[in-house]
Amino acid sequence: MNHRKVMRVFLGNKLLLLMLYCCLFSAVSSSLYSSSCQFLRQFILNGMHKTGDVILGGIFAINLFSADPDLTFTSEPQLPTCNGFDITGFRQTQTMAFAINEINRNFNLLPNVTLGYSLYDNCFQLRIGFPAALSLVSAAGKEEQLTLEENCVGTPPVLGIVGDTTSSNSIAISTVLGLYRMPLVSYFASCSCLSDRQKFPSFFRTIPSDAFQVNAMIQILKHFGWTWTGLIISDDDYGVHAARSFHSDLGPAGGGCLAYTEILPQGYDPAELRRIVNVMRNSTARVVIVFANNFPTFNLMKEVVRQNVTGLQWIASEIWSSAAALQTPYFIPYLRGTLGISVQRGEIPGLRDFLLQIRPELHHNNTHGNNMVNQFWEHTFQCRFAPPPAGWVEAGGELCTGQEVIENVENELVDVSNLRSEYNVYKAVYALAYALDNLLQCEPGRGPFSNNTCAYLQRLEPWQLVYYLDKVNFTTKFGDRVSFDENGDTIPIYDIINWVWLPDGRTKVQTVGEVKRSPFKGEELTLDAEKIFWNFESKQPPRSVCSESCPPGTRMARKKGEPECCFDCVPCSEGKISNTTDSMECTSCPEDFWTSPQRDHCVPKKTEFLSYHEPLGICLTTTSLLGTCICVVVLGIFIHHHNTPIVRANNSELSFLLLVSLKLCFLCSLLFIGRPRLWTCQLRHAAFGISFVLCVSCILVRTMVVLAVFRASKPGGGSTLKWFGAVQQRGTVLFLTSIQAAICTVWLVSASPVPHKNTQYHSDKIVYECAVGSTVGFTVLLGYIGLLAVLSFLLAFLARNLPDSFNEAKLITFSMLIFGAVWVAFVPGYINSPGKYADAVEVFAILASSFGLLVALFGPKCYIILLRPERNTKKAIMGRGSTK
Repeated sequence: MNHRKVMRVFLGNKLLLLMLYCCLFSAVSSSLYSSSCQFLRQFILNGMHKTGDVILGGIFAINLFSADPDLTFTSEPQLPTCNGFDITGFRQTQTMAFAINEINRNFNLLPNVTLGYSLYDNCFQLRIGFPAALSLVSAAGKEEQLTLEENCVGTPPVLGIVGDTTSSNSIAISTVLGLYRMPLVSYFASCSCLSDRQKFPSFFRTIPSDAFQVNAMIQILKHFGWTWTGLIISDDDYGVHAARSFHSDLGPAGGGCLAYTEILPQGYDPAELRRIVNVMRNSTARVVIVFANNFPTFNLMKEVVRQNVTGLQWIASEIWSSAAALQTPYFIPYLRGTLGISVQRGEIPGLRDFLLQIRPELHHNNTHGNNMVNQFWEHTFQCRFAPPPAGWVEAGGELCTGQEVIENVENELVDVSNLRSEYNVYKAVYALAYALDNLLQCEPGRGPFSNNTCAYLQRLEPWQLVYYLDKVNFTTKFGDRVSFDENGDTIPIYDIINWVWLPDGRTKVQTVGEVKRSPFKGEELTLDAEKIFWNFESKQPPRSVCSESCPPGTRMARKKGEPECCFDCVPCSEGKISNTTDSMECTSCPEDFWTSPQRDHCVPKKTEFLSYHEPLGICLTTTSLLGTCICVVVLGIFIHHHNTPIVRANNSELSFLLLVSLKLCFLCSLLFIGRPRLWTCQLRHAAFGISFVLCVSCILVRTMVVLAVFRASKPGGGSTLKWFGAVQQRGTVLFLTSIQAAICTVWLVSASPVPHKNTQYHSDKIVYECAVGSTVGFTVLLGYIGLLAVLSFLLAFLARNLPDSFNEAKLITFSMLIFGAVWVAFVPGYINSPGKYADAVEVFAILASSFGLLVALFGPKCYIILLRPERNTKKAIMGRGSTK
């Protein structure tokens, strides 16, 4: 935003204040020395007047352009000359005249008071509108000298003013009139800055504030998903304050970002206009908001046509949304489809008949006459009037009379099908009338002023009317409620209009929706999108975004150094998702869930454990059952041949117990397969530890028995066998096994193994495993088994060369070597195997060591029993031993 231009507007307002103070000082000075007030300056203004008990002022824009006089100061300076008649401004003045006439005919409203009016043309210029306001409050347009009692004290010429047209004019005028609490009710000044009650205590308006207009535009942008827009404003208070509202309200949370903000010059500056249009052409924003007055907008559109800039969707502010000057074949190929914020349309019954009765004044009076009507005929129909009129004077070779004139009037002036600003004028006049009516109905002694007094028409002060304006609340004939809030603003409501291009080349402005503020629901936008005409080949609303929306599964990452609406779409990282469009952040999935391939939702994690249904689990299960069956078969063979020498020579009871323990070893491996549960986790290691201790204990006791028998065979060694009887063997096995059972009990009680969901191996999987609970307990369990195995190995190794035809010690030594090798290899394999493979390694170690013991200890015996029965005799066993 160019702050120098804002300061220029501010200094201009201060200059006008200084001018007014000079005028007032001159008037007050003269009153000190005279009983009459002498006007310092009498302004020659274009106006129309009507007398009455109470006069209401009005300031309207009748002419569009002005020509500055030469300020040589060799003669008295004159006001600028106005030209370019505006039919809408003229209809506004006639609407005020109609409203006052209608009120005067209404016996229920101000029954004993006749309203009059003084209406002036401001030519869209503050330097003309300000003198018009001064003339209204000082009666400088009525007479050159005004005699008042008590040094110029009395009821002012007007009690309220309807106007001004523009926000800049209203700011300057209301700043001064507010010092004296003179009510100013504007019908078109929408700048949000005028809602400041401290600066403008007596300002009211029947048009909503620009703040609401900006919000209405943002609602439209949100509706169509336009997040990347250009903003062009006029170089005045109207545009500057609107730009501030856009920059504060328009953002990612409010609807998008501004691609650029450009300020239109007030005058015609071809170079600056070319630059602005080039910015529009080169921008990726397809939607352009123009928040400017008619003249800057008109100049901009001429440059748009000259450069042939197409493919833009225009959003029009209320000032130019219905401008007829832009709805011409020259502009319409570029502007058709425009969406605009427009003042609410209303209906005024009887206005058309009133307008049809307008006839030119037959004698000129440029100072005090109603020459606005003559201007209407002159500028619109090229009719000229010369006093004394003997009739209508010929213009252009034809008399400006008859049916042609009436038809032109109907076409140009009396079209009341789209009353918008005129309807605001109508409401403003009625607001002043209702306030005055409420004031005059005050009961003496129950008034709102000091000492409960009332205001009286003869000594009425404008500030007293302000009090009643604050409390105005009435309903028009069209059904609209009119009231003012604490800031002097009316109930906000706007129509959404659309410029439709008709096949015959004409343009139609149609209403496609409305936006209003509800006390309960806030701002409500109602839009009939199917009625909207789009100026695009697709006949659909355009796309206007800096960056396309980020789909679910991604997040927005702002581009450095660019507006917030310009971003990249970054995929969510593993374990995080986004399930909405344009998500700012990705959210983490719950612990048991993982991201889908599209990363737009969470899915349950795959669970992994050593299952009975997978090939590895099936193989291990089959091997376990096979080993169990072999144990059963071997046990059956030994039971069947329990009386044979080879079975009896190898301690059949310990052999049976060893086979049972091996069968338990094979079966305990099944506890490591399947989904881990609390009871399987607690039982698997206990069963494994006790089964293997039972097995190794049997081997250890057998080894000790072999050594005892050998020692007993020597002289003096017979007493050794008494310590290794059947009872002692069973007791030793039971004792050694009980120690392992005690270790398992302490482990389970102190830190029991529990099922555990491990996510360290795979982030997208849940590995079900049994946490050992206590590493010390698990280590002691394995260490105890290892200790017994080492003792068995050492004893068997020492007895390996004992003389015997069937040396059991050698078989035990070999089995213990297999057992030790398996479990020594198990430790690093178990530690380095993730997830279910750790269980598989442990099962493999159990099965391998069990098969090793089974084959090493019972394989040779079964071979002799089944295949070499001739060797299953005591003589053969003993003979083999003696030969060797």
